[in-house]
Amino acid sequence: MFSFNDKLVRWGPVPRLAAVKQLFLPAVCLLLISLVLVSCQSEPSGTGQDQASNLTIAAAANLTDAFAEVGARFTSKTGIKVVFSFGATADLAKQIENGAPFDVFAAADTEHVEQLEAKGLLTPGSRMIYARGRLVMWLPPSSALKADRIQDITAKSFERIAIAKPDVAPYGRATVESLKALGIWNEIESRVIYGQNVSQTKQYVSTGNAEVAFIPLALVKTGEGRYIEVSDELHQPIDQALGIMKESTRQAAARQFVDFLLSPEGRELMTEKGYRIPPPK
Repeated sequence: MFSFNDKLVRWGPVPRLAAVKQLFLPAVCLLLISLVLVSCQSEPSGTGQDQASNLTIAAAANLTDAFAEVGARFTSKTGIKVVFSFGATADLAKQIENGAPFDVFAAADTEHVEQLEAKGLLTPGSRMIYARGRLVMWLPPSSALKADRIQDITAKSFERIAIAKPDVAPYGRATVESLKALGIWNEIESRVIYGQNVSQTKQYVSTGNAEVAFIPLALVKTGEGRYIEVSDELHQPIDQALGIMKESTRQAAARQFVDFLLSPEGRELMTEKGYRIPPPK
């Protein structure tokens, strides 16, 4: 036997739970569907805006200090964020040939940009020279070695001479040309250590692994050691070219960066950082 109350306890909740499910499950499903639809509509829009506002620029290592300031000034004016990938010109060019997703390539020479253009990898009409580099022989602040001219590095006290690899770095190639022109290359070649790029070359001296380095003037900060500028007559001009990547999805933003770099303000920044304005072609 069981009472009416027993029926309420044992069987009463079952119809109540079914009723609750009938009332609330459709509402919950509708809410979840709405949230999914909102997410699908808003997320791609935001992602697209983020991608459109960023530029990825492959830049020769000699531009490390200069482009840090150029990029910051450009972003402050346009709101477009810039991400730089610095390295040896030849290495960056190879990455581009292999499909690296750069928007702009700023090289340390003209040859590699011309080669990319010949392979159809540049936006037509985007190749141009943006600066002319200056090569110096640099000694760190801690150095007590005496050098009043480049030929002084033939002294035995200069045990290690740092140079960027001439096969990948244009400043390294210009260094070898200059030392050969001065007639001292054969005498010092056995003491040369090679950096993969000019930034690494400078680091060799900064860390005491070499006594002197041949690097771009653009990498020598004010009051940072001593340097002797290498005459332009000793090597081929270090004209530096750039180009916009044909596959870039940020063509307008890339053009804005190039236009800023070539503007009077951009040229002034580059001159302050140790570059010359290239003569008009």
